[in-house]
Amino acid sequence: MATYVNNLRLKEITTGDEDGTWGTSTNTNLELIGEALGYNTQAAFGSDADATTTVADGTADPARAFYFKVTSGATLTATRTLTIAPNTVSRVMYIENATTGSQSINISQGSGANVTIASGATKVVYLDGAGSGAAVVDANANVPGGDITLSQVTDVTSTAAEVNLLDGSVADTVVNSKAVIYGSAGQVTANELDVDNIQIDANAVKSTNTNGNIQLFPNGTGFTELYGNTNAGTIRFNCESNSHGVTVQGPAHSAAATYTVKLPDTLGLTQASGIVTSDANGVVTFDNGKIEESTAITSSSNAATINLRDGDNFTHTLTENVTYTFSNPAASGKVSAFSLKVTQDSTARTITWPGSVDWAAATAPTITATSGGVDVFVFVTYDGGTTYYGFVAGQAMG
Repeated sequence: MATYVNNLRLKEITTGDEDGTWGTSTNTNLELIGEALGYNTQAAFGSDADATTTVADGTADPARAFYFKVTSGATLTATRTLTIAPNTVSRVMYIENATTGSQSINISQGSGANVTIASGATKVVYLDGAGSGAAVVDANANVPGGDITLSQVTDVTSTAAEVNLLDGSVADTVVNSKAVIYGSAGQVTANELDVDNIQIDANAVKSTNTNGNIQLFPNGTGFTELYGNTNAGTIRFNCESNSHGVTVQGPAHSAAATYTVKLPDTLGLTQASGIVTSDANGVVTFDNGKIEESTAITSSSNAATINLRDGDNFTHTLTENVTYTFSNPAASGKVSAFSLKVTQDSTARTITWPGSVDWAAATAPTITATSGGVDVFVFVTYDGGTTYYGFVAGQAMG
């Protein structure tokens, strides 16, 4: 008696059977092998419910096809499962989900794993034919890579140095705008590169969106860095016609400068612009005046430092006798000037001024001893702090 235990469910004729009809059965088997290598479609879901399709023994059946397009006779309202029987068949299939209702389908063979195919999608799967515990596996699940789309291209050629996309309009003709060249270090050279809504062309990076932004996103505490070359790193802010602009440039290498310039949190009041301007001669103009915060200093172990990089106006409420140090004045030939407001303690305290301070008549003033008394002093140096000229702006003003 013939059996059908093979993966394609072909008739296997036993010895001595089908005398005179053997040729017919063999021809049928050959036709079914051809069917198994081809394409077929089946409305496997006759209703909005799970379904089973069984590969028929020895006769034509859509589920035997290598490329199996699954349709439905009803609109699916949820993910449905299609079981391919028998569960002993082991084979590879392309299965397309062409059902109506925009629902995914699960492909099953037994109690093992299933493969889900989204509406309109196609997957390569293999059935392991392990019986009641049979599983269906996505054959491409661990294959790296994604979709590659070549628009209006009829062919691709390659050499040791480049990949060329051939123009579809003239056979075997490489068009410059369609040539992609890569070097030994993996760098890619192209005449123009369009990625989503960003166009990279020559020295320009452009947004192709109307009023589109170009955004740079450093990771974590990283920052956007502009490298220098012959010159220090430079940014130019052009006018809308790109005919002139303002350039911002980093300091030269010889300056060994590393610091942070922070923009203000707010312009304050209602001004919209014009914070600071300078002319070609280096003259700086402050629109609407200059406003500066005072810097409060404290002493420790009878010592206090006034750091001229902290500002131009300082205040100090005495809590002990104190010796002052002035630090970081401008270089010789430039000017540093600052004011110091001193408020006396409830216990009269004394001040020892730096030896570099030159007072009128070479005599340092005596500070107010009254509790809460306020004295104001002004200092200026023209030689990098070698000499500070000291002035009393007012005393006993508290």
